[in-house]
Amino acid sequence: MAEKTLKMIRIKWVRSGIGFTYHQKTIVRSLGLNKLNHTVVRPDTPQIRGIVAAVPHLLEIVPEPSVAAWASIPEYTVHAPAVAAAAPAESTPVVTTESVSEAVVAPEPAEEGAVRARAKAPKARSAKAESAKAKSAKAKSAKASKKKESAPKGSKSAQKSKK
Repeated sequence: MAEKTLKMIRIKWVRSGIGFTYHQKTIVRSLGLNKLNHTVVRPDTPQIRGIVAAVPHLLEIVPEPSVAAWASIPEYTVHAPAVAAAAPAESTPVVTTESVSEAVVAPEPAEEGAVRARAKAPKARSAKAESAKAKSAKAKSAKASKKKESAPKGSKSAQKSKK
């Protein structure tokens, strides 16, 4: 006899078992639900439907999620490159990025195996940033010299600065 394909249902735990009987809490746990808003997939049998019907205030049967229309559009497609008459048979495929309205073709490298790296230009610092940096360095050195001068003669830091 051929096996029947069972339909599946999604069961979601929607309300806490606090304040309800121990029996109702164990029914929820027996379905494999561990946390609130947890969803499990179980076979659509009369027994499972009966378990869910025993605690309808705690569980909910949710519909299957549908695939969005935008998810069916491929993000990229691999096409064979245009072969010139004198070009050798070995070549790499061109990756094309598609959007809903237009297609953009990725440029091919100039040489075989060549990698184009985009060099990042160093950021130009403004005059304000340079002057602020210089001022903070002067302030730090002034604080360090004041600490050396203000240390008492018998302290350890004064003895270290003498050496």
